[in-house]
Amino acid sequence: MIRTLFILSSILFSSASISADLPTIRLGALEYGTVNWELDTIKNNQLDEKHGFNLEVIPMGGGSASDIAFLGGEIDAMVSDVIWAAAQRAEGRDVKFIPYSTAVGGIMVKADSNIDSLSDLADKKIGIAGGPLDKSWLILQAYAKQQNVIDLKSGTKQEFASPPIIFKAALKGDIDGAINFWHFQAKAKAAGLKEIVSVQDAAKSLGLDPSVPLLGYIVGGTMDDSLSKGLFAASRDAKAMLQTSDAAFEAIRPRMNAKNDAQFDALKSGFRAGIPSTATVDEAAVDKTLQLMAELGGPDLVGKATTLPEGLFITLDQ
Repeated sequence: MIRTLFILSSILFSSASISADLPTIRLGALEYGTVNWELDTIKNNQLDEKHGFNLEVIPMGGGSASDIAFLGGEIDAMVSDVIWAAAQRAEGRDVKFIPYSTAVGGIMVKADSNIDSLSDLADKKIGIAGGPLDKSWLILQAYAKQQNVIDLKSGTKQEFASPPIIFKAALKGDIDGAINFWHFQAKAKAAGLKEIVSVQDAAKSLGLDPSVPLLGYIVGGTMDDSLSKGLFAASRDAKAMLQTSDAAFEAIRPRMNAKNDAQFDALKSGFRAGIPSTATVDEAAVDKTLQLMAELGGPDLVGKATTLPEGLFITLDQ
């Protein structure tokens, strides 16, 4: 018994020593954000140590807390979208982007609402998470105009609020349609709401590539190349586990805050659907998305980044 305890303590001490000797990446993440599912998988399976670093997750508040902390040097990495990263690089800030997710939502309505298409939203109330410059909202507006069915901005009433508020309002019927972050949309589907159009389908109709990784880890360009690639590799390993192993999802189920099995299964499926390809990012496709965002959202959304700045993406050797 004593010998067994000695061996176990030696293993734990050795592991702690290895971790202490590794360089640390301080990654800021919203405390209840879905990125924590992947970060927990990295930590639970020592994928950070496998790839030569120690991952320290720093809980962040909402709003622009992560942006401020990252730009101020308080954290080394964060999750944001490729448009934000391109805007920062266009301003001269040396930031790099590691693909994280392609997941997007759509317009959800109650199943008994008699709303089956965009035209049925005329004079209805739409709840939108993310604000007036939310990229899903902009894409859906452009798609509705392309289809010549409705001007979503002038032909509907909009309410902007946080994702949880929009989710609850959609369930209660306080709003007629909801455009929310993908995981709230997944929960809405599990609760019986229906999707009348997805952002992915709308983007495809507009000539955009739905496989573009809109979300990613943002790191400083001055980060050692082996560290940034180590984060990329650890992220990819975690995704491979979550893609193929139900046990890996069971391990993080408490973090997912699923209220029932239906929510859990919907969240699992949604996360898996958003895992990007391991192929090198198609920069021409990203540039096309950026240019449309520049057209729809203007400088308030893209800053000076009317075309994709060079050197934004970190790549792994295939």
